Amino acid sequence: MDTTRRAVVTGMGVVAPNGIGTDSFWKATREGTPRLTRITRDGCDHLPLTVAGLIEDFDPVGTVEDKFLVQTDRFTHFALHAADQALRDAGTPDLPEYAIGVATASSSGGGAFGQRELQNLWGTGPELVGPYQSIAWFYAASTGQISIRGGFKGPCAVLADDEAGGLDAIAHAGRSIMRGADAMVVGAAEAPIAPYSMVCQLGYRELSRADDPARAYLPFDAAACGFAPAEGGAVLVLEEREAAERRGAAIRATVAGHGATFTGTDDWAASRQGLARAIGQALAEAGVGPDEIDVVFADALAVPAADHAEVLALGDALGAHAANVAVTAPKAGIGRAYCGGPVLDVAAAVLAMEHGVIPPTPGVFSTDYDIDLVTGRARAAQVRTALVLSRGLMGCNAALVLRGGDAGP
Repeated sequence: MDTTRRAVVTGMGVVAPNGIGTDSFWKATREGTPRLTRITRDGCDHLPLTVAGLIEDFDPVGTVEDKFLVQTDRFTHFALHAADQALRDAGTPDLPEYAIGVATASSSGGGAFGQRELQNLWGTGPELVGPYQSIAWFYAASTGQISIRGGFKGPCAVLADDEAGGLDAIAHAGRSIMRGADAMVVGAAEAPIAPYSMVCQLGYRELSRADDPARAYLPFDAAACGFAPAEGGAVLVLEEREAAERRGAAIRATVAGHGATFTGTDDWAASRQGLARAIGQALAEAGVGPDEIDVVFADALAVPAADHAEVLALGDALGAHAANVAVTAPKAGIGRAYCGGPVLDVAAAVLAMEHGVIPPTPGVFSTDYDIDLVTGRARAAQVRTALVLSRGLMGCNAALVLRGGDAGP
């Protein structure tokens, strides 16, 4: 693996509850516009989960060709559209087909598609079950369909390692570039708001049962009562820096460092040590000191024990700088899109570096924790280095360090 090859972000695409496309997403994120809402979809109105981040204005017809549309679930429709955006933003590098790969992460897969086909099976008989049931629900479907649609035959992968997989997929793509790939399409999108998927989530103790969208997801707040789930996600185009520079691509950010650990389930206090270690690994790989971090995009689970552990982990990893570094959690306004959530945070971090603005934590106006939480409105700041954190409900922890496009290798 050639560590002199660096992965840079040259394109981004977003499908989120607060906007489709990076411009719409950034405007709402910067303004702290909340988009959590009550769930009114068919088959969901009787469930104890009542609030989520929904994407209501997305129509895959016209953005996804019919032959792919019938083979895929909503989560892959999101990924395909975000990939289209990212490739257009990057200027679709003209590279040999084996030079471009794809990596995605997923934790929920194609629940709506699978539910429909199972209903056909048990309601009318196996002759009405479509052949694509065997692939559309599968967590690897987005990687497969993006690569097939784009003709990308480079290294492909899918990560199903818990919510932190969104960051791990980006790191995996970066390492694929170090190993010789010229470009990677990478990201995650989820669509967990369907009856079958929602019932599967009801076992999560961390899930908010609040029925008021304004109070359902309040990380680092005294009224924290768990997280609201969301659908959506983001896709990035990563390229090898020198190759991107040679073709004149705009370098939006550098993937500088990554760390990952596993601390198990049912004990959020244990995530302190694991998250701190992941942060330390990411800083070491990036070659930056704790005092160089300008903003932290927090995991922000909104479970008191988890929030406390995250604050302590920041103190362990960043030392005295932890009390002064800006911390934000834009996902409080749109919900946690599982593996898609941290990739949306990465997109927000890149945009924050580009615009010199740290977005706020929607709905939260004060905190008793010893952190500099950005609340109320966005904060103007020079942001050259960002730290993005993610923890999964099954015990995975990840940290990713990003540097601005003008920060050099």
